[in-house]
Amino acid sequence: MKPTWLRVFLWFLTRACYRVTVLRPDHVPAQGGALLVSNHVSFVDMLLILASTRRFVRFLLPQEICERRWLKPWLRRLRVIPLPPEGQPRELVRALHAARDAIRQGEVVGVFAERSISRIGVMLPFRREFERIMEGVDAPIIPVCLDGVWGSIFSYQSGRFFWKVPRRLPYPVTVSFGRPLPPTATAFEVQTAVQELNTDAWPHRRKTMKLLHRAFVQRARRCPLRLAWADARVPGLSFGGALMKVVFLARRLRSPWAGQDMVGILLAPSVAGALVNFAALLLGKVPVNLNYTLTEEVLASCARQCKLQTVLTSQAFLDRVKVKMPCRALLLEEIVARPRLGEKLCALALAWLAPVGALEKAVGREQPGTLDDLATVIFSSGSTGEPKGVMLSHYNIASNAEQLGQMFDLNPQDRFLGILPFFHSFGFTATLITPALLGVGVAYHPNPLDAKPIGELVRRYRVTHLMATPSFLQIYLRSCEPGDFGSLRIVMAGAEKLPEPLASAFEEKFGVRPVEGYGCTECSPVVAANTRDFRAVGLRQVGSRRGRIGRPLPGVSVRIVSPDTGEPLPLGQAGLLLVRGPNVMRGYLGPPEKTAEVLREGWYVTGDIAALDEDGFLEITDRLSRFSKIGGEMVPHGKVEEKLHEAAGATETTFAVVGVPDARKGERLVVLHTLPADRLQDVLKRLPQLGLPNLWLPRANQFFHVDQLPRLASGKMDLRTIRELALRLAAEQESRDLAQTNSGPREA
Repeated sequence: MKPTWLRVFLWFLTRACYRVTVLRPDHVPAQGGALLVSNHVSFVDMLLILASTRRFVRFLLPQEICERRWLKPWLRRLRVIPLPPEGQPRELVRALHAARDAIRQGEVVGVFAERSISRIGVMLPFRREFERIMEGVDAPIIPVCLDGVWGSIFSYQSGRFFWKVPRRLPYPVTVSFGRPLPPTATAFEVQTAVQELNTDAWPHRRKTMKLLHRAFVQRARRCPLRLAWADARVPGLSFGGALMKVVFLARRLRSPWAGQDMVGILLAPSVAGALVNFAALLLGKVPVNLNYTLTEEVLASCARQCKLQTVLTSQAFLDRVKVKMPCRALLLEEIVARPRLGEKLCALALAWLAPVGALEKAVGREQPGTLDDLATVIFSSGSTGEPKGVMLSHYNIASNAEQLGQMFDLNPQDRFLGILPFFHSFGFTATLITPALLGVGVAYHPNPLDAKPIGELVRRYRVTHLMATPSFLQIYLRSCEPGDFGSLRIVMAGAEKLPEPLASAFEEKFGVRPVEGYGCTECSPVVAANTRDFRAVGLRQVGSRRGRIGRPLPGVSVRIVSPDTGEPLPLGQAGLLLVRGPNVMRGYLGPPEKTAEVLREGWYVTGDIAALDEDGFLEITDRLSRFSKIGGEMVPHGKVEEKLHEAAGATETTFAVVGVPDARKGERLVVLHTLPADRLQDVLKRLPQLGLPNLWLPRANQFFHVDQLPRLASGKMDLRTIRELALRLAAEQESRDLAQTNSGPREA
């Protein structure tokens, strides 16, 4: 059989299983040699590329694959070049030379730069073997991205190859061909191009995405008996029961919410809070979860920006949290009081029998909606300024949920702990929407500081995923028993840097090491995360790295640019972090000028300073706003804090560095701390040995003790309050110094 006829056969075979969308196939030259460099997601990647281009492609495949008896005759006809393992350098060089000769003779050669199929759902580092192929070759490198293949029966999702029930047939995938790169392009440059192709291809997934409430309805009907939500008041609510209650609640809220586009919600993370949010989505309302830790004026501003007419809360919540309502309050206890039998039966029938369109009409939804509709408004934490309303669409949040599902390979046995408030973007997406869409149970608790009840909750519901801040982890380290967290598989820390001593102490006590993730409200929120490693005989795929915030999520592209010029920086050099992807917000609520400041040609300007290593892991060094210009030099507050914690041997956040105006050098560093006086003296003695430049060292009289460092409800440091406190204490110290200076000569 000639390769042409074999390719036709494989084309029909591939199209029978996959619905292939091909993007920019014209980037493959019509004639002449070229090297295609692709990511590697499944066993049929070669067939998908062959079925997507008119040129015949000779692939380099691992020798162990080429020697399999049932594949050998087919691969020989496709003129595959066997790629021996690294332990056979001569044979490896011979294979690379064969590929180089083929390109010089005008053929197209394909290589999977990751070498092995991804077992962890993310793109692995690109190996540099293809750089050796292109030495002395005058031919282009064509980056190729396969998107949507993870989860198909030939991928390793859930650790199983082939033995999976396909979610749909034919399975939709996208094959993208990028712009030709020069033969001198490095592995990192090609990997970056493939990552950006993945971002460009993601919108083609919209065909299979649903509005958040529709995806929840579908999931609830597929697994009605599986645990959905639980808390102290509701010990266990199945997906089927949750759907019925959401329908009942939506019908009860139809009249109180009539004529309102956005509806305020003031509830702690709980089963009740989850039900109310999904009832709002089902009704076509935009839920706005208000931050009950804000001041009265700021809370009123949030309500005014969203034009809220009502805020739904509960009397039990108001008895516990004293907060003044910014507008008319609706009490949940009154809304759900005295349910009639007819209402219950109607909710049951609609939940199980009505098509989703009819269900929407029956509860009073006026328009069917689209993925671009607003799903929620989340106000930024306000750690450095006034909160801004971030507008997130159904597409933004559904994409982030799908990205998280691929990154962490969630299964029906997984359980989340829901301690982050729904007014926090990570709490809304990761502990409310994502589990509901993926069929994962959540155990909620309203107060993340209640270590003992949280330990009992994790033990009782066998929670596998814990998302928290380092400050919360420190509390659990002190108060929870080792057996409480025995079921945890992933402990994700975010919002602030995870101290190495805390991570080590947590691992030593509980047997699971916390890893870092990174996100921002404007990105729905997750941008990057560490995930599990994969180990097998002769294979290791690294999913996490200490001191890093992980790799970008599937579909997310990042760039490191100069804060001054906006030009991309070399690999490893720290600069301003830009993010592009389907999870990037629609914009800020209000004047478009605020959005234009941070969204530039599709890229979101995070304001964080970061560096990217050659394996694709990100490291956040500080925020751009947390630098001081002292004597003409930029001094990072985060690096100074890191060294101070190292000197103190602290496992929790003990120091906060702030820049304040200085008449001589422009700015100087002020340090707020919680150490006793004797321990501070030890730190001051070690200060010159910290390895910091002299210009970076805070003066001894610029250390100020505070009982505790101000924090937001999400656990983040309240940088705005810290700065205000530092300015006041520094001014008082300056007044005292000035008074002593003025009084000195008179006393003499």
